Amino acid sequence: MSEILVLVEHVDGEVKKVTLELLTLARTLGEPSAVWAGPGYSETAKAKLAEYGADKVYVAGSDEIVDYVVAPKAELLARLVADKSPAAVLVAATSEGKEIAGRLAVKTDSGVITDAVGLGEGFVADQSIFGGGINVRSRVTKGTPIVAVRPNSTAPVAAAGAGAEEQVEVTPSDAARAAKIVERVKEEKGARPELTEAAIVVSGGRGVGSADNFAIIEKLADSLGAAVGASRAATDANWYPHQFQVGQTGKTVSPQLYIAAGISGAIQHRAGMQTSKTIIVINKDPEAPIFEIADFGVVGDLFQVVPQLTEEIEKRK
Repeated sequence: MSEILVLVEHVDGEVKKVTLELLTLARTLGEPSAVWAGPGYSETAKAKLAEYGADKVYVAGSDEIVDYVVAPKAELLARLVADKSPAAVLVAATSEGKEIAGRLAVKTDSGVITDAVGLGEGFVADQSIFGGGINVRSRVTKGTPIVAVRPNSTAPVAAAGAGAEEQVEVTPSDAARAAKIVERVKEEKGARPELTEAAIVVSGGRGVGSADNFAIIEKLADSLGAAVGASRAATDANWYPHQFQVGQTGKTVSPQLYIAAGISGAIQHRAGMQTSKTIIVINKDPEAPIFEIADFGVVGDLFQVVPQLTEEIEKRK
């Protein structure tokens, strides 16, 4: 089987869930090889990558790779494409991942597909476009297929790989050093799980009414050990920070349980959460479009329903 390169997403040496999804997807089409860019690589990281099928792990641990925006990572992948002739390169469809994919496509004279939600034989990608209203299939016709896969579109499944380590020495070019990172500010991590990796997500929308009212959404989330999300209408109104927006232009989530309170279900929002395993909707409008994809629905005022739900959950702890 042909080798498939998977760019590892990691923070402080911890492998992100989306990487495990990419390795799982790559296993269905070839032999996954993980590419670790930057410092932080450890035996723990190696074991995690091997656990999810990485046959090889290419390690480029130089600090320089992360000192300069994204260009050095694109150069690293371009070198591996030239040296290893992989069947494809998979990256996460994050803002950084898509920029890397575009730069890599130019460097290797290859085609690129972004926001794929599936990948089949012949590296034909499934894409959900226009807010999930249309599904299309696309294929790269030139060079090495470079595919940016949307997070939470593939369930990660463990399957042991060899995890053979190979060190890669790479020095960023002068062009790659044109934009340098001069400061990093680490955001304080709260007690709630990260939105894209949470097993339970509670989201509020326009029906919440104000920033202060989001406290009842947070209280329900905390009772469940869940992450908090918000619709675009809520974030655009500055009721909740934009990094918690769920939807086509925000985060894509696929938790075991998704609770939508006061969200009408515009197609843009549904595109970011409709693959959730169980969807519970709380909305006073029985005609709200989001009820179409709900597993369970409550027609009622969220200001009455959500506090009662939170109280009942607390009683059962």
